[in-house]
Amino acid sequence: MALLVPSVPKLSLRVAYALEAARLWLGGKPPAVQVAALPWRRATGGRIEILMATSRDTGRWVLPKGWPQKKRSLSETAACEAWEETGMLGRITTKAVGSFFYRKRLDSGLHRRVRVTVFPLAVSGQAETWPENGQRELRWFSPEEAARHVHEPELAELLRNADVMKRLA
Repeated sequence: MALLVPSVPKLSLRVAYALEAARLWLGGKPPAVQVAALPWRRATGGRIEILMATSRDTGRWVLPKGWPQKKRSLSETAACEAWEETGMLGRITTKAVGSFFYRKRLDSGLHRRVRVTVFPLAVSGQAETWPENGQRELRWFSPEEAARHVHEPELAELLRNADVMKRLA
């Protein structure tokens, strides 16, 4: 028996994790695992900006993310995804700042629940060419603006989290 848990925008992370534990306890399938980079830079005046990219299929604003890769750590994979999708280069941290869940639409039309672990990437520059150049729109946002543009409530909460933003510096 699977427990369906609606996505509620104002749901606290503590409640979301409790619901996920209950879903698994009731026999729900464990989520798939992906990693994401959180590309950031310090703009004029010292404020932090977050780079977002549009997804190729839906055009929604997302972080660069992908599936774990063999022979790479999760953080190295996140840095690789940032380069492939946005051309961003920089220093990736090995410690995640959080995670969020989303529903990935599969080629079959079904959806798979995915947990994405997020690693900060301090951007030092952008490559001249990269694999997905021209396939996505890229834009720098304040953390609050980025949170307003994403569809995943837990990612929005992560982007609004002042403690997370302090740890980036």
